[in-house]
Amino acid sequence: MKGVGNSVGFDIVLPGLFLFILTGCRVVDRGCLKKFREWFDRYADGFYGDDEFVNANLRLKHEHSFRTCEEISYLCGELGLDEGRRLIAETIALFHDIGRFEQFVKYRTYVDPRSVDHSALGVDVLGRTKILGGLEAEERRWIEEAVAYHGRKELPNGLDGESVFFARLIRDADKLDIYRVVVENYEQYKSNPAEFLYEIELPDEPGYSAEVAEAVLNEESTDYRKLRTLHDIMLLQLGWVYDVNFVATLKRIRQRKFLETIAGWLPQSEQIEAVREKVLAYVDFRIEQEG
Repeated sequence: MKGVGNSVGFDIVLPGLFLFILTGCRVVDRGCLKKFREWFDRYADGFYGDDEFVNANLRLKHEHSFRTCEEISYLCGELGLDEGRRLIAETIALFHDIGRFEQFVKYRTYVDPRSVDHSALGVDVLGRTKILGGLEAEERRWIEEAVAYHGRKELPNGLDGESVFFARLIRDADKLDIYRVVVENYEQYKSNPAEFLYEIELPDEPGYSAEVAEAVLNEESTDYRKLRTLHDIMLLQLGWVYDVNFVATLKRIRQRKFLETIAGWLPQSEQIEAVREKVLAYVDFRIEQEG
């Protein structure tokens, strides 16, 4: 297998090597999903090399992709989806971050504004490798559109009902596992910063931006370019709850105490306490409304 590795040369895995697995796979069934998983592992493995910083961050996304499959399977169960829609959803979860591998090897960051739109790159990778080439056009479109829009600030107008549904579903499943990842990583970083191998996107400084906290209090989205510190990222992550689509997702977030844990790492102030109370009250209100 020819892969990019971590060298200066940048060749993508050759698609022709993997077309054989799609024989007879016109709709996503259990056998097809199994083959997708096998292909995904082989594709991701082609990016590992000698740089342990790169390898650690690639493993993070490799594992995240499979855990997102678990989260989306949970949500599908809570929403009572039939087998066909569940399998499409799991395929989307598997491939939603397929662009991350090429992104990190080339740019050494997962920050899209400093590198490339990983969602758009993911659709490009799916096209170049032709991994979805055997599927019927409608299922392929649902998968590609969900991958394309899972990282957008908001969904575009004009999507059909199934495309909107699957895009919302992957956005929720993605957040569930990202919350897990960031909480685990923050704990590792704070316990031993010198040996922390993952990317820290912004400086770990004592303060935070009052403007970012105010946006969370007002249930407004924050432009990533306005973030200045690691604490600003944490505030942004607390505000993700406003973009959650399904109450089942909020219940899972609440049960795992992600919000309380992240808020506990922020500086103590009246504004931060107001943010903590606001996001928890918002989540509880949504859950109670459904009940």
